[in-house]
Amino acid sequence: MNENQYLLNPNPLVRFLHKSPADFTKADIIRYIQEHDIQMVNFRYVGGDGRLKALNFVIQSLEHLDTILSTGERVDGSSLFNFLEAGSSDLYVVPRFRTAFLNPFSEVPAVDLLCSYYDKNGKPLESSPENIMRKAHQVLVEKTGYAMEVMGEIEYYVISDRNPLYRANDQRAYHESVPFVKWEQMRVDAMMAMASTGAAIKYSHSEVGNFSDDEHDYEQNEIEFLPTSVEEAADQLIIAKWVLRQVAYQHGVTVSLAPKITAGKAGSGMHIHMRIMNDGSNVTLENGAISEVARRSIAGMLDIAPSLSAFGNTIPTSYFRLVPNQEAPTNVCWGERNRSTLIRVPLGWVGAEDMVSKENPIECPSNKQLSDKQTFEFRCPDGSADIYLLIAGLCVGARHGLEMPDALALAENTYVDVNIFDEKNRERQQQLAQLPYSCKKAAEYLAGQAEIYKKHGVFPESMINGVIRTLESYDDENLREKIGSNREETMKLVRRFLHCG
Repeated sequence: MNENQYLLNPNPLVRFLHKSPADFTKADIIRYIQEHDIQMVNFRYVGGDGRLKALNFVIQSLEHLDTILSTGERVDGSSLFNFLEAGSSDLYVVPRFRTAFLNPFSEVPAVDLLCSYYDKNGKPLESSPENIMRKAHQVLVEKTGYAMEVMGEIEYYVISDRNPLYRANDQRAYHESVPFVKWEQMRVDAMMAMASTGAAIKYSHSEVGNFSDDEHDYEQNEIEFLPTSVEEAADQLIIAKWVLRQVAYQHGVTVSLAPKITAGKAGSGMHIHMRIMNDGSNVTLENGAISEVARRSIAGMLDIAPSLSAFGNTIPTSYFRLVPNQEAPTNVCWGERNRSTLIRVPLGWVGAEDMVSKENPIECPSNKQLSDKQTFEFRCPDGSADIYLLIAGLCVGARHGLEMPDALALAENTYVDVNIFDEKNRERQQQLAQLPYSCKKAAEYLAGQAEIYKKHGVFPESMINGVIRTLESYDDENLREKIGSNREETMKLVRRFLHCG
């Protein structure tokens, strides 16, 4: 960052300290706290349910503050994770200084920090999701020489009292604006709060889904982020979900990131965009086409896609979203600009660099290198996803593809340039592997592909077995067929998982 970028940054700590969050030190945080009359420090960390937890400290003295930031604190791991036993469950939570932010909601001035879990020996907890993700990316870099950057999208519904004024057409609210949508300002409030915590936001908009029942309006929105390192991308998605719910609470409405709100209406996903990096440069494109390294990475992800659902689609209603003809993938395939595929390569700027100067003749061509913007998008995850494990799994998939001898052949065989949901393309659809249709099936796929995740010591066997047990516990093998046409039973299930993740 140069000096001007510090001044424009929405994070108050960055503006004050004049440095990037990656360079924050304990001394920096103490100085900010002292000079801004901060009275509290909050530690935050993700539990097994995917939600952000809190441990609150009232600052007693400079020595007390220094101790908090120097040592972390003890917590009961068995109350946070179901794979830890009560007899040996004490864990440390240790703050990551680069994540420090001014709490945008606290009535008492407070600085919050995300934490990592450490075991009794002072080592990163082997089975903690954030550590698995870090290890997965390290192994990708060490074994292949390539890194990965990530950006996420959060789709969600705002559930509010029925408003009869300026109603948008049912399921036609894509990029609609006020007054035909009612919760744009809430979305803007959430964006500003997320940005102040350090999240790098690309944009937001109203999404397709909108409908009403006798009492409530349901309005779908999306917030999308910018590409960054896997750790920062995961952290900002975790914080963003917490921010979104806080803002909704302030507005007196309910927000749900659940994959399905009701039958027959648009579901909500949490798509993950990726780009393959080498020495700081995006190598997803080569000579204007998808590069070999990107195609190999995509092939690896497709090869393990059915088991990736174990981390990205973790509740029974996930599989009420993954049905044909609703812009959610069901087949294991990829394509360019094709929303019926599991992995989509979005429209890029290849050959379209001078559009702004054409539209604004007094502007000189910018000559910017826009191929750097190219990503590819994994489209099946939803708001129930374990974000850390999902991104870890995508790193495993990229590494797997770069190690596979037949990756390019797999990429060629799974490329699709037609609408896979169209009846006339049924023969092509039947040639492709299917995503799982239940948590139980996702657990089976994970058990069958476990060695790929365990390779190089990335995923511990205990973690994989724990995920399998949780998925199997839903006993939802034929649930979609049993209750899919029963609105009352479907809505019971929807309400059970309304606040997933």
